[in-house]
Amino acid sequence: MRQLRDRGNMGTTVRQRRAMSTTLVRPREGTMIAGVCAGLADRFGLGANVVRLLFVLSCLLPGPQFVIYIALWIIMPKADH
Repeated sequence: MRQLRDRGNMGTTVRQRRAMSTTLVRPREGTMIAGVCAGLADRFGLGANVVRLLFVLSCLLPGPQFVIYIALWIIMPKADH
């Protein structure tokens, strides 16, 4: 027998449905340190590893990257679920 799928989701994953979320939150799962990069990735529809790599590469340049990361860690709320 053929399986029926919800036409609204068409077999998409939870991460794909959350892509480009409207709020900036730190997820409770899939985090490395504090979830800042994973939260930014969810918000802008990117892969978490891409954002992490961009952050590490940006640390090679002069600037306040670590201060911004810590500020986002404090400011961004954790996801509810």
